Amino acid sequence: MIKLSKMTDYGVVIMSEMARLPGRTMTAPDVSLHTGLPVPTAAKILRILAKSPFLTSQRGAHGGYSLAHAPEDISIAEIVRAMEGPVAVTSCVDDSVEDCSVQSCCPMRGGWEKINRALNTALEDVTLADMCDDTKNVITERRGRETVSPASQLQAE
Repeated sequence: MIKLSKMTDYGVVIMSEMARLPGRTMTAPDVSLHTGLPVPTAAKILRILAKSPFLTSQRGAHGGYSLAHAPEDISIAEIVRAMEGPVAVTSCVDDSVEDCSVQSCCPMRGGWEKINRALNTALEDVTLADMCDDTKNVITERRGRETVSPASQLQAE
Protein backbone atom coordinates (compact mmCIF):
# COMPACT_ATOMS: atom_id res chain seq x y z
CA MET A 1 0.00 0.00 0.00
CA ILE A 2 1.27 3.44 -0.90
CA LYS A 3 0.22 5.72 1.90
CA LEU A 4 1.17 9.24 2.93
CA SER A 5 2.04 9.81 6.56
CA LYS A 6 -0.48 11.39 8.91
CA MET A 7 1.79 14.42 9.22
CA THR A 8 1.69 14.92 5.44
CA ASP A 9 -2.09 14.52 5.45
CA TYR A 10 -2.29 17.09 8.24
CA GLY A 11 0.05 19.37 6.26
CA VAL A 12 -2.44 19.37 3.38
CA VAL A 13 -5.30 19.99 5.84
CA ILE A 14 -3.47 22.97 7.35
CA MET A 15 -2.57 24.43 3.96
CA SER A 16 -6.17 23.97 2.78
CA GLU A 17 -7.49 25.78 5.83
CA MET A 18 -5.05 28.64 5.25
CA ALA A 19 -6.17 28.80 1.61
CA ARG A 20 -9.80 29.16 2.74
CA LEU A 21 -8.81 32.24 4.74
CA PRO A 22 -6.76 34.16 2.16
CA GLY A 23 -4.48 36.92 3.34
CA ARG A 24 -4.80 35.92 6.98
CA THR A 25 -1.79 35.29 9.19
CA MET A 26 -2.40 32.31 11.46
CA THR A 27 -0.65 31.04 14.55
CA ALA A 28 -0.46 27.40 15.62
CA PRO A 29 -3.38 27.92 18.08
CA ASP A 30 -5.43 29.49 15.24
CA VAL A 31 -4.70 26.51 13.00
CA SER A 32 -5.55 24.15 15.84
CA LEU A 33 -8.88 25.87 16.39
CA HIS A 34 -9.83 25.68 12.70
CA THR A 35 -8.60 22.13 12.04
CA GLY A 36 -9.04 20.32 15.34
CA LEU A 37 -5.37 19.30 15.38
CA PRO A 38 -3.48 19.56 18.68
CA VAL A 39 -1.48 22.80 18.97
CA PRO A 40 1.91 20.99 19.21
CA THR A 41 1.15 19.03 16.03
CA ALA A 42 0.05 22.16 14.18
CA ALA A 43 3.17 24.01 15.37
CA LYS A 44 5.47 21.21 14.22
CA ILE A 45 3.88 21.03 10.78
CA LEU A 46 3.91 24.81 10.36
CA ARG A 47 7.65 24.88 11.18
CA ILE A 48 8.30 22.22 8.53
CA LEU A 49 6.17 23.97 5.90
CA ALA A 50 7.74 27.36 6.68
CA LYS A 51 11.00 26.01 5.24
CA SER A 52 9.27 25.68 1.87
CA PRO A 53 8.80 28.55 -0.58
CA PHE A 54 4.99 28.60 -0.31
CA LEU A 55 4.53 29.38 3.40
CA THR A 56 6.03 32.38 5.16
CA SER A 57 6.50 33.00 8.84
CA GLN A 58 6.52 36.33 10.63
CA ARG A 59 7.79 36.91 14.14
CA GLY A 60 6.40 39.30 16.66
CA ALA A 61 3.16 40.14 18.43
CA HIS A 62 1.19 39.98 15.19
CA GLY A 63 3.26 37.17 13.73
CA GLY A 64 2.28 33.79 12.45
CA TYR A 65 2.18 31.96 9.15
CA SER A 66 0.62 32.85 5.82
CA LEU A 67 0.58 31.54 2.27
CA ALA A 68 3.31 33.03 0.10
CA HIS A 69 1.49 32.12 -3.13
CA ALA A 70 -2.07 31.84 -4.33
CA PRO A 71 -3.67 28.42 -3.70
CA GLU A 72 -3.87 27.89 -7.49
CA ASP A 73 -0.07 28.11 -7.64
CA ILE A 74 0.66 25.50 -4.96
CA SER A 75 0.51 21.86 -6.02
CA ILE A 76 -0.17 18.99 -3.66
CA ALA A 77 3.14 17.54 -4.86
CA GLU A 78 4.96 20.55 -3.39
CA ILE A 79 3.29 20.05 -0.01
CA VAL A 80 4.05 16.32 -0.02
CA ARG A 81 7.70 17.00 -0.91
CA ALA A 82 7.99 19.63 1.83
CA MET A 83 6.68 17.14 4.39
CA GLU A 84 8.27 13.88 3.18
CA GLY A 85 10.94 14.65 0.61
CA PRO A 86 10.89 13.37 -2.98
CA VAL A 87 8.01 11.11 -3.97
CA ALA A 88 9.40 7.73 -4.99
CA VAL A 89 7.50 4.45 -5.13
CA THR A 90 10.70 2.37 -4.81
CA SER A 91 14.30 3.06 -3.88
CA CYS A 92 15.48 2.68 -7.49
CA VAL A 93 13.62 5.72 -8.84
CA ASP A 94 13.98 9.47 -8.55
CA ASP A 95 17.77 9.49 -8.06
CA SER A 96 17.53 7.68 -4.73
CA VAL A 97 20.80 7.25 -2.82
CA GLU A 98 19.72 3.79 -1.69
CA ASP A 99 21.44 0.97 -3.54
CA CYS A 100 19.57 -2.01 -4.92
CA SER A 101 21.47 -5.28 -4.91
CA VAL A 102 19.72 -6.57 -8.06
CA GLN A 103 19.44 -3.34 -10.03
CA SER A 104 21.70 -4.48 -12.89
CA CYS A 105 19.54 -7.53 -13.69
CA CYS A 106 16.13 -6.34 -12.46
CA PRO A 107 13.30 -7.07 -14.91
CA MET A 108 11.37 -4.07 -13.53
CA ARG A 109 14.20 -1.63 -14.21
CA GLY A 110 12.57 1.39 -15.84
CA GLY A 111 9.03 0.16 -15.15
CA TRP A 112 8.87 1.72 -11.72
CA GLU A 113 10.18 4.97 -13.16
CA LYS A 114 7.12 5.20 -15.44
CA ILE A 115 4.79 4.63 -12.47
CA ASN A 116 6.72 7.13 -10.36
CA ARG A 117 6.43 9.79 -13.10
CA ALA A 118 2.67 9.16 -13.34
CA LEU A 119 2.26 9.51 -9.57
CA ASN A 120 4.29 12.73 -9.48
CA THR A 121 2.36 14.12 -12.44
CA ALA A 122 -0.95 13.34 -10.74
CA LEU A 123 0.16 15.12 -7.55
CA GLU A 124 1.46 18.08 -9.58
CA ASP A 125 -1.85 18.39 -11.43
CA VAL A 126 -3.89 18.91 -8.25
CA THR A 127 -3.56 22.31 -6.62
CA LEU A 128 -4.41 23.51 -3.16
CA ALA A 129 -7.31 25.44 -4.73
CA ASP A 130 -8.63 22.20 -6.24
CA MET A 131 -8.55 20.53 -2.84
CA CYS A 132 -10.42 23.44 -1.25
CA ASP A 133 -13.08 23.38 -3.99
CA ASP A 134 -13.54 19.63 -3.62
CA THR A 135 -13.94 19.83 0.16
CA LYS A 136 -16.33 22.79 -0.15
CA ASN A 137 -18.54 20.66 -2.37
CA VAL A 138 -18.48 17.76 0.12
CA ILE A 139 -19.30 20.08 3.04
CA THR A 140 -22.13 21.72 1.07
CA GLU A 141 -23.56 18.31 0.13
CA ARG A 142 -23.42 17.12 3.75
CA ARG A 143 -25.12 20.26 5.02
CA GLY A 144 -27.79 19.90 2.35
CA ARG A 145 -28.55 16.34 3.47
CA GLU A 146 -28.63 17.38 7.13
CA THR A 147 -31.25 20.05 6.47
CA VAL A 148 -33.52 17.67 4.56
CA SER A 149 -35.34 15.38 6.95
CA PRO A 150 -36.52 11.93 5.88
CA ALA A 151 -40.13 13.02 6.45
CA SER A 152 -39.78 16.00 4.10
CA GLN A 153 -38.17 13.74 1.48
CA LEU A 154 -41.19 11.42 1.59
CA GLN A 155 -43.58 14.35 1.24
CA ALA A 156 -41.63 15.62 -1.78
CA GLU A 157 -41.95 12.24 -3.51
